[in-house]
Amino acid sequence: FKGNPAGVCLLERPAEARWMQAVARETNVSETAFLDPTDDGFNLRWFTPAVEVDLCGHATLASAHVLWETNTLGPDSTARFHTRSGVLSASRDGDIIEMDFPADPQQPVEPPVVLLESLGVVPVYVGLTGYNYLVEVGSESEVRDTKPDFAKLESLGLLGSIVTSRADSDKLDFVSRFFAPSAGINEDPVTGSAHCSLGPYWGAKLNKTELAARQVSSRGGDVRVRLAGDRVLIGGQAVTVMAIDLL
Repeated sequence: FKGNPAGVCLLERPAEARWMQAVARETNVSETAFLDPTDDGFNLRWFTPAVEVDLCGHATLASAHVLWETNTLGPDSTARFHTRSGVLSASRDGDIIEMDFPADPQQPVEPPVVLLESLGVVPVYVGLTGYNYLVEVGSESEVRDTKPDFAKLESLGLLGSIVTSRADSDKLDFVSRFFAPSAGINEDPVTGSAHCSLGPYWGAKLNKTELAARQVSSRGGDVRVRLAGDRVLIGGQAVTVMAIDLL
């Protein structure tokens, strides 16, 4: 009952986007993943209840977990996915599932006034990634206490906004929250794709290639990040809550 819930739909063949969007609205979790087999892996698409997205971490992790749990893939096999963000993979490392994702580096930017008004924070730094604003604030308490104006955030037009800081705990390197009202998700519980930016950002600041992170949403979740050139290896755990047959 922590982390980010995801739906996973195993298909025998590709489905129409309109049907997948309807299923995602019905499951009503932050993302639902749809997989159909190819010669060398699986096609993978992700839908929020409102839109299709280009990259999603937690629903990719859930997809790999389901493939192994249903014996669709052997226990030692690597899951290989063809997606809008290129070929992604996931493999087991003990009780951790590690995903190989493309880095999404950020560049410093002058923040729009509406961004800071929407978040109600005083930034230490603001960057812009390929998908999101990344806003560093001065403390973990500021991250936890952020109360966004979601209507204003949605007007920015990007997928989402990341708020982050150094962690208070010696066992963690950084914490974050992620807001994406334009995708129909006011706050995402744990966001693997955001760590494609957070990992390189904090790795450079802390001079580390391996980092421990926590997304401090109300559900919360821990994320392991390893940097490998232009790739980010993101590790987490998954558990099946329920399994149903769609009619």
